[in-house]
Amino acid sequence: MESNLQILLREATDSDSELAYKIKKAAFSQYVTNLYGCWDEFEQHGYHQSRFVFQNFKIIIVNGKTAGSLEVVAEPECINVRQLMILPEHQGKGIGAHCMAVIRAEAEKLGVPIRLQVMKVNPRALLFYKRLGFVVSASTDTHYQMEAQL
Repeated sequence: MESNLQILLREATDSDSELAYKIKKAAFSQYVTNLYGCWDEFEQHGYHQSRFVFQNFKIIIVNGKTAGSLEVVAEPECINVRQLMILPEHQGKGIGAHCMAVIRAEAEKLGVPIRLQVMKVNPRALLFYKRLGFVVSASTDTHYQMEAQL
């Protein structure tokens, strides 16, 4: 991680919904397009809105600027990372690793594993999580389910 980065995870508010969607689109649309053949704006926006209302989103702020979003759900048997989206211009700087270290500390405190899924068309994310100690525990036609035991 670049040593001069000040990373803050702040709770998203209702007014952050459009910001979180723009982050998702910038960071993720190429993978959705690769997997499904297109990015359906209407469908993706509706799906985002339905999740944003009920999930625990955080906005990732780096040196005072929006760098991404994070959605994490603490379940009784695990911490589920639903999404970690870093804007393309902020990728490769250690921001995702920092966010995952925060999540790992929480999982260790609770004594539960961390679970997530990665699209098979996103090899960069797969390698990122493997470097952090995640292993593939299952797969579907489109995704790898991954887990990190603590």
